Amino acid sequence: MDSATRRRALAALATLPLVPLAGCTDGADDPDAGASGTTATDGETPTDGTSSDGGTVTTTDGLDLREANVTAVTVAAAGGGSYRFDVTLLHDDDGEDGYANWWQVERLDGTRLGRRELRHAHGTREFTRSATVELPGSVDCVVVRGHDRTHGYGGQAALVTPDGRLSLRSQGSEPTTFGPADCP
Repeated sequence: MDSATRRRALAALATLPLVPLAGCTDGADDPDAGASGTTATDGETPTDGTSSDGGTVTTTDGLDLREANVTAVTVAAAGGGSYRFDVTLLHDDDGEDGYANWWQVERLDGTRLGRRELRHAHGTREFTRSATVELPGSVDCVVVRGHDRTHGYGGQAALVTPDGRLSLRSQGSEPTTFGPADCP
């Protein structure tokens, strides 16, 4: 192959999309794994369909995809007062400059107990990430909230008990205050 042909072939390869190479892995090299040693797990599935309403993209469940919506949480005891939280978020990371940049576990009064940083966009689909959080013995219900770089709080939050009972609730643009009566 002469050098001109080789240059054309390399130029053609350079224009191929690298999408299959992007995204998360479940290995230790995942940049989403975070400094705490948590591992990222992909539970990515397409959304169940969206509709546009005056610039607001919503799911068939009525979730505003501009917000970082918590759609599912599973909790498992990890020993020593620690619990593994597997949190599923749904956000339109493709539709704006911002993306869902973290989720956190907090007491009902808003005191943060643990946070899972998210370092890149995940597209417009549900994705699940995990973290281990220590819960004080006096805590029998926590709030799990998502957050995005552009809008901050908003969307759907979850109230969760250490034994895994779950209640999903809408919140405003500022963290909604929840009380014991809101817990599942």
